[in-house]
Amino acid sequence: MSSEGSPDLKQIDGSGLAIAIVAGTWHAEITENLITSALNFCESSGARAEVIRVPGSFEVPLAASAALNAGFDAVVALGVIIKGDTPHFDFVSSGVTQGLMDLMQTTQKPIGFGILTCDNLEQAKLRSGLPGSTSNKGIEAASAALQMAILVKEISL
Repeated sequence: MSSEGSPDLKQIDGSGLAIAIVAGTWHAEITENLITSALNFCESSGARAEVIRVPGSFEVPLAASAALNAGFDAVVALGVIIKGDTPHFDFVSSGVTQGLMDLMQTTQKPIGFGILTCDNLEQAKLRSGLPGSTSNKGIEAASAALQMAILVKEISL
């Protein structure tokens, strides 16, 4: 995915919002940077953010569901899935993506998608916000979650 054409990430007023940052634990250096970036972005917006760690990306939809059902306004879903030599990558990537999409539709609550699905570790690092990277999907996912949480509240008034 190219960062070309991406919108500017402006500061958002997230006061009063509760955001769950649900993250897998594989590829810790990358994942921890995504978490820190998303957490800092949420907190700088005035939102209350809580980090929930799960064993891997496949477990993110269930924890996201529990968080949304517990009253969080939105979820920032983070994880790293690296393509290997078997179809496992395809099943996990598709399952996580579809699970999160289904969850948004059933709960009517937003999920910022920051699950990196990459061919190799270098691609993931380039999207992680680490030094030398070209983008930070943790911040982008947090921004999307906050913007949509605000929009959903405005629409439901």
